[in-house]
Amino acid sequence: MHSIYLIKPYFSQRLWLIIFGIICLMAVDLLQLFIPRVVKWAVDDLATLDLDMSQLAVYAGYIVMIALAMGILRFFWRRMLIGTARVVEEGLRNRLFAHIQTLSSPYFDQKKTGDLMAHATNDINNIRMAVGMGVVALTDAIFLGSAAIAFMIYIDPRLTAYAMIPMPVIILFTRIFAAKMHRLYTRVQATFSEMTEMVRESFAGIRIVRAFNREDDEREKLNGISRKYINDNIRLVNITGSFFPLMVFFTNISLAIVILVGGRQTISMQITPGDFVAFISYLNMIMWPMMAFGWVTNLIQRGMASLDRINTIMETPPDIKDRPDAQAKKTMTGHIQFKQVSFAYASLLPDRSERVRSEKEIDSLSLEVNAGDVIGITGPPGSGKTTLLNLLTRRYDITSGEITIDGTDIKNIKIADLHRHISLVPQEPYLFSGTIRDNIVFGMETDDRHLNEAIQKAALEETISILPRGLDTQVGERGVILSGGQKQRIVLARALLRDTPVMLFDDPVGQVDFQTANHIITTIQKMAGDKTIFITSHRTSAISFADRIIVLDDGRIIEKGTHEQLIAQKGYYARSEALQRLEAGEEGAR
Repeated sequence: MHSIYLIKPYFSQRLWLIIFGIICLMAVDLLQLFIPRVVKWAVDDLATLDLDMSQLAVYAGYIVMIALAMGILRFFWRRMLIGTARVVEEGLRNRLFAHIQTLSSPYFDQKKTGDLMAHATNDINNIRMAVGMGVVALTDAIFLGSAAIAFMIYIDPRLTAYAMIPMPVIILFTRIFAAKMHRLYTRVQATFSEMTEMVRESFAGIRIVRAFNREDDEREKLNGISRKYINDNIRLVNITGSFFPLMVFFTNISLAIVILVGGRQTISMQITPGDFVAFISYLNMIMWPMMAFGWVTNLIQRGMASLDRINTIMETPPDIKDRPDAQAKKTMTGHIQFKQVSFAYASLLPDRSERVRSEKEIDSLSLEVNAGDVIGITGPPGSGKTTLLNLLTRRYDITSGEITIDGTDIKNIKIADLHRHISLVPQEPYLFSGTIRDNIVFGMETDDRHLNEAIQKAALEETISILPRGLDTQVGERGVILSGGQKQRIVLARALLRDTPVMLFDDPVGQVDFQTANHIITTIQKMAGDKTIFITSHRTSAISFADRIIVLDDGRIIEKGTHEQLIAQKGYYARSEALQRLEAGEEGAR
């Protein structure tokens, strides 16, 4: 769709308010046009000395009444038109945020957070200005300018023709400069996005930066991007800085022509002194529309560049979405099958002209899991353990093969229902700014009994008891006040509180001590038989109780069986078990 259609719905919703606002604005312009007429009458009467103080008071009263009416009408047009711009800003930002939430993981693998932040702030603000003040300036430029010219023609058509001589040159320069401004605004906004991402990333990793004494390097990186941003802005200023003075120059040429020609006509009594003063007043009025025309060109070009950038995101469809015939899945037992499943991460070339497939992360994998089974997954780093769990939740879609739950292809299940029946404990725990309670409950409706049960199962009781405000303790950005193990257990409690039939644990004991790990594993063991469980870990002790264990390497199952069967095979799993026992023995000896 064309970019302009993004804001069309908001104009449709407030059409009558916009029309009323424009009428009020035009009424203000019209009243403004009568002030020079009042001045003309006063000047002509003064020139003939046919005036007394009472008549002067009448003229002054006219101007005061006009000014009062203009003030009231100006309030209404600002309320309607600027208010509409704010509604557009709010609606567009909400739509952008909602759409971004529908996009799939591959999109976020390519996009930078800072770039998205710039879209939601700087670009939306540019669109608001174009919609609000842009409409106002455009209305002034068309209506006030045309009406002022009409009044000038009424006073003297020939003098008006002389005053309009510079106008074609102004239109020509406007067309030339508008195209250049659009290109430069697009470049400036792209650089702003790059700078925003660099600052965000640096602040997010400030502890690492300081720990490695890289403050100077980060400052230098920011200086480099800032210089690029300044240089792009200076190129833009060179254009706008030339454009506006040219506008002023040509409008002043009009004034000079009027002084020369109109002054001679006044001397020769072809027009009255009042007409001459009124004509200059009208000429000054069209100077603002001419300036406004340049300003509105500036605003609209900036807004269109931003609207194009927003539209690019809005036109990006989610890679993973519900099929038209997707089924609602109200219940789920947890019988899962992987049938010749293959998957490879897709990446884009810098010019984004084509897609390139990486080596397969999962390669022709087949696996059947009965409802209530516990499946342990291990293997060397990069073997595909986390990827396998991501495919089950449709964070990524498989390249070939089929994954079914209760006999239904997961691509035929509504994504919301799929996620409603699966809980995931990710390898890297993520906490939101807020309290511990907020992070565990995470918007779910629950009671204290279920919340306390989840806390107990996740071995969080001791942690909460030593914190100053317990569950209501603020965790800070990304849980900065907590240790890695504490964050892991909060994320675990969040998953346990959901009580879903399928639970995925991606290395749940990787960041906790052995005592806490044993507690977590015991909790998972108690759920065996009631829930279908997948648990990945490098620790063989964490998955030894599983009904079945698979060992992955390069996306293939190279070993499978129970703990005892894999030990007997004397393969990767047996070697890992022996090595970990040896390390545990050495730790105990110390």
